[in-house]
Amino acid sequence: MQEVTATSRHYVDRLFDPDPQKVLQGVIDMKNAVIGNNKQKANLIVLGAVPRLLYLLQQSSSSAELRAECAVVLGSLAMGTENNIKSLVDCHIIPALLQGLLCLDLVFIEACLRCLRTVFVSSVTPVQLLYTDHTVIPHLMSLLSRSQRTQEYVTQIFSHCCKTPEHQTVLFNHGAIQNIAPLLTSLSYKVRMQALKCFSVLAYENTQVSMTLVNVLVDGELLCQVLVQMMQRDKPIEMQLTAAKCLTYMCRAGAIGTDDNCIVLKTLPCLVRMCSKDRLLEERVEGAETLAYLIEPDVELQRIASVTDHLVAMLADYFKYPSSVSAITDIKRLDHDLKHAHELRQAAFKLYASLGSNDEDVRKKPILESGVIELLCSLTQSDSPALRVNGIWALMNMAFQADQKVKVEIMRALGTEQLFRLFSDPDTNVLMKTLGLLRNLLSTRPHIDQIMSSHGKQIMQAVTLILEGEHSIEVKEQTLCILANIADGNTAKELIMTNDDMLQKVKYYMGHSNVKLQLAATFCISNLVWNEENGSQERQDKLREMGFVDILHKLTQASDSNLSDR
Repeated sequence: MQEVTATSRHYVDRLFDPDPQKVLQGVIDMKNAVIGNNKQKANLIVLGAVPRLLYLLQQSSSSAELRAECAVVLGSLAMGTENNIKSLVDCHIIPALLQGLLCLDLVFIEACLRCLRTVFVSSVTPVQLLYTDHTVIPHLMSLLSRSQRTQEYVTQIFSHCCKTPEHQTVLFNHGAIQNIAPLLTSLSYKVRMQALKCFSVLAYENTQVSMTLVNVLVDGELLCQVLVQMMQRDKPIEMQLTAAKCLTYMCRAGAIGTDDNCIVLKTLPCLVRMCSKDRLLEERVEGAETLAYLIEPDVELQRIASVTDHLVAMLADYFKYPSSVSAITDIKRLDHDLKHAHELRQAAFKLYASLGSNDEDVRKKPILESGVIELLCSLTQSDSPALRVNGIWALMNMAFQADQKVKVEIMRALGTEQLFRLFSDPDTNVLMKTLGLLRNLLSTRPHIDQIMSSHGKQIMQAVTLILEGEHSIEVKEQTLCILANIADGNTAKELIMTNDDMLQKVKYYMGHSNVKLQLAATFCISNLVWNEENGSQERQDKLREMGFVDILHKLTQASDSNLSDR
């Protein structure tokens, strides 16, 4: 360590040599020493190399070559760790490099831009630093015409620093669309890609930008057509995906109709392809999330997506990832993917939610044909609380207004034993979502009677368990609402009426100090005594004998109007 520090100090000392030629040689040697060596980079930063390099870079007396070499070394230091970037930003590297862009020497400009690009790409750099001086953006726009490198770096800086609607407006007002559009036909793939990424971040949730992009001509062709060509299967995946994102954002911003061929026949199938298991993890995540965003508000797109290329079955694979170690031969890749596998599951949940959000037929199809119910039920047994919550949440959404077939399948796959386990889950989120699931399963009379006839005993036990336990008001309220749903069944209500212990609990909660619990308990009684149903007289007589009428009289005087009305 001492040896490394000694050499590092020697490099820094040479930057202060009175002979400019020796300083230049020192910077070049430093450049070669830091390539791929993070320890050396960190040492040089600690020993104060950065302020000296910035001083030399800003001196008009420094030769053009020295200034360019200083920018290259700073760029190399920035490619180390996040701490390196923080140190560089703290030394005011950004204003120094932006100042450097005013120089006429192209090699120096490119070196400054490359370094700025590396700094701004990092998540620790405050992007606002690009917008503090109002002359910076127009100057960067003017540099787009200088060379392929300036085009690549400037567009990359823009796409990483465009984080808010205000940023989109600033770039739009300074002619970003007119200046960047011609770059989509550049001979350089990197330039084309960065220009495309730039358009996608500019268009995101921005109607003004999207409406302008729709009418843009690139080499005499409408931008949408150019983007469609970029989604062709022979194009690199990164290009296909980014072009699809661009069209998705333009569609969601209202600039392209959801029934337009470029969406239905090109963008949607392209995004479905990205969900395939031969794609890399990041591509599958981005594909599923973008597709979820595209189809979210539109029933027809949801229907088309659900029947395209076995999408629902593909999504089931997101939860089994990585399915076998042999599929990934690169150990580093496997390690990375294992760490990020949760992102795949999150993306799949988003897409499931979008697929079933508006249309019952589509929802029945994610559900019954794909084996996804089995999959989600197995997730509820996971050691990870987040996965248990997501699994039960997805089941809860599926059960909402679902037909009987789906509900029966959920109960069968989950099983009453697992349901009991979830009711005693230490995570309150899991418990609340499980209660939500049960409430959705026990809705509409035929469904209530069917489920209670096969699982009534266990469900009543679970309800008792929760009402007797130490639980929050929210949990108990949800449980009483489930009881009210059971009371609404034709035959199911007898499970409450023949259970005096349960009726006493309802009576207790009608007299509780919390209005929410009083309301839910009173709702349960109102469902039991409803006049127009068979046996209502007998039920009323029994409840009168148990003293419910006295409590109801008291509640008519309640200060809460909802409660007194009920």
